[in-house]
Formats: sequence, structure tokens, C-alpha cells
Amino acid sequence: MEDPVKHTLQRQLRRLATERPYQIVAASAAALAIATTTGVLLADADGAPASEHTATTVAEMRSDAIASRGQARVAPSSAAPSTAAPATSAASPAAKATSNPDLTRKPTPPKPPATKVLDYDYEAQNTYYNCGPAATRNALSASGIDRTQEELGAELGTTEMGTNSAEDTTRVLNAEVKGSPYRTRMFEGAPSPAQMDRLQADVVKAITDGRGVVANVVGDATDTDGGWHSYGGGHYIAVVGYKDNGRTVRIADSANPADPSYWITTIDLANWIASRGYSA
Repeated sequence: MEDPVKHTLQRQLRRLATERPYQIVAASAAALAIATTTGVLLADADGAPASEHTATTVAEMRSDAIASRGQARVAPSSAAPSTAAPATSAASPAAKATSNPDLTRKPTPPKPPATKVLDYDYEAQNTYYNCGPAATRNALSASGIDRTQEELGAELGTTEMGTNSAEDTTRVLNAEVKGSPYRTRMFEGAPSPAQMDRLQADVVKAITDGRGVVANVVGDATDTDGGWHSYGGGHYIAVVGYKDNGRTVRIADSANPADPSYWITTIDLANWIASRGYSA
């Protein structure tokens, strides 16, 4: 049965070529494959339809030929290159560096020395009421700042009644020292243990930074050598050093040029400041 099918198919294709010559190329291969595979008789020897299946098969063949011709005319589209970044499961070097605890941890500041005394220029007060300007001047000299007692007295508002409070010495020190690093600590009465610890820490930090401290004291105090110092009406002194991690401090006292400096415990200094204050 194979030869009649092929002959019938050839006649049908010749007729299609006469009616629609543009379909013959695409349709011939598809029709021949269908007839050979399924063995369907498309038409009889006279060219008449052999069955209902023949008409349906010819229609489908024509439809497939048209579709094939249309696809052949369409140029294949070129795919645009992908703009998406390639996925990666590994962390980038920057991310690894940021997450490294050794790189993100803040550096530990150096430990203050156990003992430090500043290089300062001592000057005794030139009037009985100029202890405030003299103490401020001595403290500033440790920072390399040279001011006269008269200049500082005018800034402090010093009169024959003296200088009002540690608030004034803080204000003037900050006006002279870059960065305004000074802060005022006031004691309402006898200092608490926490205030004593604060004084020690403040002195160590200021001296380590190269700054002198100014304290407003009142009453009596005894230094580590047994020397007695009494200022019933109040007095200003400069702190220019410390030792034993700040438990003992070095005082520059402008009241008596014959006894310009001495050591005193930080606890005794805190009690000496009681009800007054200091600039550090």
C-alpha cells in the first residue's frame, strides 16, 4: 500500500503547487512524513477524496505549511545579555574585613603613667588677693601658655575680695586652652567617696593630657611631709602632678615663695576643697 499512497500524495502536492506555489516547500516534507508514518490514503487515483479523514488531513497539512512558512520568515531574535550580577554565596573581602572583630574593635587608650609631674613655671602671687590669677597662671604655664596675673585677674573678675569661684577659673582656662577641655566640679559639703574617686580620676586625666588643675580650697591641710597649710578665708592652688596612680598630688602654692610646692594625699585635697570646687 505504500506506493499508491506516495503516488496519491505526489499528485496532491502537484495540485497544491499549482494553486499555492509558495506553500510547496514547507508543506511537502510535512505531508510526506504524515502519509508515510500513518499510511492514510489522502486521495484516490482520480484525485477525488478517499474519505473524511482525507479532507481533514489535507486541511491540517495546509495549515502546518502556512505556519511553517511564517516561522521561516521570522528572524530569530538575539537574547539580550543579562544585567543581573552573578549570585555568590561567599562574602566579599570588604564584608569580611568589616566583620573582623580585630578591625572593628576600638583601640584601647594607653594606660596613664603611675607618676607624672608637669614642667611648669612657678610664680608667687603679687598681691594678697591674687591667688586666683596666680594659680590660673601657674596651671596655664604647664600648657605652654604665658599670661600675667594682671591679665588673668581682669578676665577672672578678681577684686580685693578675691576670685568668686571655680566657675570663673574654668571659664578663663577654657578661653586660653584649645578645645575648652576644663570642667567644673563643685562640692556642696564634705566630699563623698565617689567625689574623691572623681577628683583622683580628673587629676590623672588632666595631668596626663599636659594640663594643670586649679582648686579652690578653704581651711587647713597637712602635706605628706607634715607641713601645715591654713587658709581660713579661702585660697586657690594649682595641681601640677601626681604619683601612686593619683593617690597623691603635687601642689604649686602661690602664697609663700619660700614653700612653693608640696605633696598631699588626694583624700586630704578633697576634704580641703569641701564646699568649694575645682577646674580640671
